[in-house]
Amino acid sequence: MARVMVLIKVIPIVFFVVVLVASLSVRADGMVPETTVVILNEEDGETTINIKNTDATPALLYSSIENLPEDPEFLALVTPPITRVEASDKQLVRVIGQFSEPLKTQRLKRIIFEGVPPRKPADTASVGVTIRQNLPLIIHPRGLAKNPTPWTLLEWSLVGDVLQVRNESPYVVRLSQEVVLTPQNHVADIGRTYVLPGEVLQRKLDKQPQSATGVTFYPATVYGFTVDSYDARLNVQGP
Repeated sequence: MARVMVLIKVIPIVFFVVVLVASLSVRADGMVPETTVVILNEEDGETTINIKNTDATPALLYSSIENLPEDPEFLALVTPPITRVEASDKQLVRVIGQFSEPLKTQRLKRIIFEGVPPRKPADTASVGVTIRQNLPLIIHPRGLAKNPTPWTLLEWSLVGDVLQVRNESPYVVRLSQEVVLTPQNHVADIGRTYVLPGEVLQRKLDKQPQSATGVTFYPATVYGFTVDSYDARLNVQGP
């Protein structure tokens, strides 16, 4: 009898959950950029990128530029900041440079694209999900030569239990947040996925690796493609 009572109590709950899930229409509204990285050349003054509304309904496209905490200077704007994009249509977004003086190094910003679906009637059991695309915006100075492998210019050192990476180059370097100290394969977290020109990052390790001689990491190209791991020399200094 006890077993029958348990089944009677459980079945209505399971039925309720199935009905609830079946009654909800979950929808993902997505604005999809045509590229994963936006490049703005100072000498051109502006660049463009196409954003496609992949949903079956119209949506509002919100575009904006965010500064990094390490580089709050305003250098570019997007237009249009808000526009309606029909289902399956594309919208051309312009990125316009705002330079008060010539740039000396590459600069890194974030460009945001977010699609907001139209409101549904109150009696409609649907869930709208907005997808926020957050892409790197690299601003390249006039006259600076292109460098397809800027990560080779990083200088790595280990002082006691402190790992240091120095970027003396004029290029933004993007890489994996986790690096591996070799040959012991000690995994270290450098705190973020980019090193700005002239910047020095320092991270205290949980323990000092013994006899470490190199650093292995995965860089990203200027255009956002990941490449094979790169092995850099590690300069080890006493504490």
